[in-house]
Amino acid sequence: MRNGRILISGAGIAGPCLAYWLQRFGFEPVLIERAPALRTGGYIIDFWGLGFDVAEKMGLVPALRRDSCQIDDVRIVDVKGRKTGGFSVRAFSALAKGRYLSILRSDLSRLIFACLGRRTRTMFGDTITGIYQDATGVDVTFQAAPPERFDLVIGAGGLHSPVRRLVFGPREWFEKYLGYYIASFSVENYPRRDAHTYVTYSAPGLQVSRYSLRDGRTVFLLAFASAARLPLPAHDLTAQKDALRRSFRWAGWECREILDALDGCEELYFDSVSQIRMQSWQEGRIALVGDACFCPSLLAGQGSALAMAAAYILAGELARTDGDYRLAFPAYEHLLQPLLVRKQRAAESFARSFVPQTELGILMRNSVTRLMAFAPFARLFMGRFLRDPLTLPNYP
Repeated sequence: MRNGRILISGAGIAGPCLAYWLQRFGFEPVLIERAPALRTGGYIIDFWGLGFDVAEKMGLVPALRRDSCQIDDVRIVDVKGRKTGGFSVRAFSALAKGRYLSILRSDLSRLIFACLGRRTRTMFGDTITGIYQDATGVDVTFQAAPPERFDLVIGAGGLHSPVRRLVFGPREWFEKYLGYYIASFSVENYPRRDAHTYVTYSAPGLQVSRYSLRDGRTVFLLAFASAARLPLPAHDLTAQKDALRRSFRWAGWECREILDALDGCEELYFDSVSQIRMQSWQEGRIALVGDACFCPSLLAGQGSALAMAAAYILAGELARTDGDYRLAFPAYEHLLQPLLVRKQRAAESFARSFVPQTELGILMRNSVTRLMAFAPFARLFMGRFLRDPLTLPNYP
């Protein structure tokens, strides 16, 4: 196999999935991840469509179902905890013909990574500092490890991809900020459980949700509108907590208790709700995959699933062309870009109603969710959303 030694930057979703398929197709992938270990925590994702197809090909579906979150209902409540909207998740599962589940993003990452066994070398706690390509390969320097030479380099580092920054340019060149920040964390022994129910409260410009996990933890998702980007230092936990306190300190419902729970949290996911839009995902022997090149944002609802599909197609095209990146990279782009453009446009449209910024907007959103109880409306509202207009190719 030509160009067999491939460095993959990022061990979230796209990176390990790409490593699995490259390994299966006869390549020699190497993973590098800035974190000292696989990340834990994070938020709950909905998983269906093309990602579900890839998971089936990997034999992952039984494990995904085992570790999934059993969410039966979404309940929207007012400041006093009274139900004002919501719907049964069974409607989604029925529309997806049972090929739909909810799972912690970190659990999905863990299950994909476990498929690699010990066959893929992984460099945890390190990051790429330099990339220098020539006609025959790519020289890579690292923060800790000695330099190495690879045939190809793939950036799978998400919204903050170091490969994209080093090769294509700063994040600001490609990022479209959608006007929100989002945070997620989990705590043990939160007193309110509401088993199998995803509970959401909204105030103008704010939204907070909670779900009780099987192990006694409760996971929270907080979102707030912000017209401008916040000048927060990267990875500054104290500054991020302060931003959440400022945004939610006057909110009702359980927000005071949730902020109290935040005080003892040592692991917090906090980021802007943004998209990455690029004309090209490749530069010579270097390519990007997943959120690093087409982040549709959390609002698209299936970023992780799409990242898995992209990883499968990228590996498959490299296998189909016997490692000829000059053919494989353009084919990978050609197959996926039209779909991803559609997903990004849909997410951008949804952004306006993601966190309603008026009481009237909240009332209208809640009314729409109540209509989801009627099957014809659910099919009309969600049917196209749950269908991907792309069939995965079969690779050797």
